[in-house]
Amino acid sequence: MSELEAEPSAAAEFFGARIGLARQFTTALAEEGEERGLIGPLELPRLWTRHILNSAIAGPLFHGSVADVGSGAGLPGIVLAIARPDVHFTLVEPMERRVTWLTEQKRELGLDNVEVLRARAEDVERPEGFDVVTARAVSALRTLLPWTAPLVRNGGELTLLKGKNATNEIDAAQKQIKKYRLSDVRVEVLGEGVLPEAEVTRVIRASVRS
Repeated sequence: MSELEAEPSAAAEFFGARIGLARQFTTALAEEGEERGLIGPLELPRLWTRHILNSAIAGPLFHGSVADVGSGAGLPGIVLAIARPDVHFTLVEPMERRVTWLTEQKRELGLDNVEVLRARAEDVERPEGFDVVTARAVSALRTLLPWTAPLVRNGGELTLLKGKNATNEIDAAQKQIKKYRLSDVRVEVLGEGVLPEAEVTRVIRASVRS
């Protein structure tokens, strides 16, 4: 069995006084994640940098009410909820075993700014919409937009955590970008000089008009 990556020095900067909660969540994910089908068997040596900090570094981009679509293991939703206790996160996840995990973590970490919702994104009924909708490693942008954009309130934002092909995904999703009335679509790169080059976070951001 691989060993859990040592906690990077940057972790304390991201989480501040809540670093203990981040450690608790990371340890739980390391101990149970593979067995429960949440992470792959090769993730422990890079769990902190590739998953925890890769999610947490986007924390300053969120505000108000946030939906994390396809929250899965809680990446980025649980991590962001730890880093940003002033923001309310709704974790949208259709799979029962993952919902069970998310509910356990909400309780064990005492995250009163988290709501766990078992649903497919297209079945979520929230007429007022969310200020921000996010997703990480769920699907290509052109597939993801029909699930996420309708959940954003008029004038709200999409903030989608992506990989190195983010710009190509935008190019391939022009039809959907027009259909869902996205504007100011761009890629922002976070973590350069802080995270390993291979683990920097690319975020597709856009405003949504209903």
